[in-house]
Amino acid sequence: MNVILFGATGMVGQAVLRECLRDEGVEKVVIIGRRSTRQSHAKITELLLEDMFDVESARSQLARLDACFFCLGVSAIGLSESAYTHQTYDLTIRWANVLSQLNPAMTFIYVSGAGTGSRQMWAQVKGRTENALLKLFPHAYMFRLAAMQPMNGEVSSTGWTRVSYTLLKPLLPLLRALISGAVITSEEFGRAMIRTAREGAPKHVLENRDLIKLGQNK
Repeated sequence: MNVILFGATGMVGQAVLRECLRDEGVEKVVIIGRRSTRQSHAKITELLLEDMFDVESARSQLARLDACFFCLGVSAIGLSESAYTHQTYDLTIRWANVLSQLNPAMTFIYVSGAGTGSRQMWAQVKGRTENALLKLFPHAYMFRLAAMQPMNGEVSSTGWTRVSYTLLKPLLPLLRALISGAVITSEEFGRAMIRTAREGAPKHVLENRDLIKLGQNK
């Protein structure tokens, strides 16, 4: 399976990349991002773009792909609705349009968030993004991630998120034990993404508890 991965330097993307490199069924990982992962591996082809809207610079690497793992995202904190829409909806759909033209049968997995579709601004924008992707790809899956427990040193590229996870780190295993479906491990998340790309999933919009089931070892 050949995959393209967006957001590989973020906490979620790091987890997905790790599982891709460990999975024998994943043969190639095309990474698109602004910053290098600083990883050297036979599977990896890394394309660094100053402008993430510059799809044409990467076009030669966008064909013959089986799956897209879209883990790229920005926080809505401090952004206007138009700015957040540009960095979330516009950016995602720009890449998705080209990928769907070149790989109409590909599986597109979008990392959204728990609460998507609710009244908050970010949730409305994420909801529109989900709906557009579901119309664009027959095999599209929305991963509504809630809390994730990093298992292998994954760290967020956003400062306030790093601080939050540092403070919450001792509590995540407890929350996972007490509240079913509340916390997914980074390993489960990465496996869930690969398994969905390979086998599909029971539904197209998946909440945290669904992802945990998909990510369990079988």
